[in-house]
Amino acid sequence: MQYIPAKTIVTKTKNTSWFGTDYNMNIYKGCCHGCIYCDSRSDCYRVDHFDTVRAKENALEIIRDELRRKIKTGVIGTGSMSDPYNPFEKELNLTRHALELADAFQFGIAIATKSSLITRDIDILQTMKEHSPVICKITITNTDDAVSGLIEPNTDSSSKRFEAIRKLSEAGIFAGILFMPVLPFINDNKENVINMVQLAKENGARFIYPAFGVTLRNNQREYFYEKLDEAFPGLKTKYISRYGDRYQCTSPNARELYRLFAHECEKNHILYHMKDIIASYKSGYGYNQLSLFNFIGD
Repeated sequence: MQYIPAKTIVTKTKNTSWFGTDYNMNIYKGCCHGCIYCDSRSDCYRVDHFDTVRAKENALEIIRDELRRKIKTGVIGTGSMSDPYNPFEKELNLTRHALELADAFQFGIAIATKSSLITRDIDILQTMKEHSPVICKITITNTDDAVSGLIEPNTDSSSKRFEAIRKLSEAGIFAGILFMPVLPFINDNKENVINMVQLAKENGARFIYPAFGVTLRNNQREYFYEKLDEAFPGLKTKYISRYGDRYQCTSPNARELYRLFAHECEKNHILYHMKDIIASYKSGYGYNQLSLFNFIGD
């Protein structure tokens, strides 16, 4: 493992409407999941050698000192730029120890991951939820393991991620699905939507938050098209023809799929509006209502 210097790790969140987080924390830099669509690969983030995972030097000492100095507690988001449960975390335990520090200083946590390793830390999450909001967001884009294996080659299978949601939910942790991105011409179909909601229900997911499309910008776009050529020959031409150099590449079926998705969620009593998800996982902790960020249909 390569270690890189860091002056700060726990920073104030600019957009508190994204799952109601107050702070952001990234202990690792880079990601080895190899997801073909990852926005964090974009030039604007200036992450060199993105596929190489590096840990931040003295991360736990920095986090401890920063949490100790915070005047106000709140919910710390992690997983926005690099998965906190990458394969190296199994031995390094940096995320686990960071959760222990957040618990000790009475902070809540909002975790985004594609790894079932999150279930290792259920014991800490249970302790944290006694005093602060806790939400676990597992990204699942496909219910078909074969398809997820093509677009997320180095992650746990979708089946394992559904199982992780089940274990979290059974342990009393507020857990659900980031159903994003729903890639045009790949997984933007009715079968995937219906199966996603059904499996979410069967595994105890409290919410599903979708994005029916993908964003593409410099560097990420080139990588995405290269991988499309490998996994889905001919599909790159279809993307270029429809979207050109657009940043927002919305599924042609977005409106129809969102109506179906909303119907299935309501039928199965699964939350899907951001405001409802935030209100539900923060219920009972005395947090104020937050301004909201809207996606299609939200």
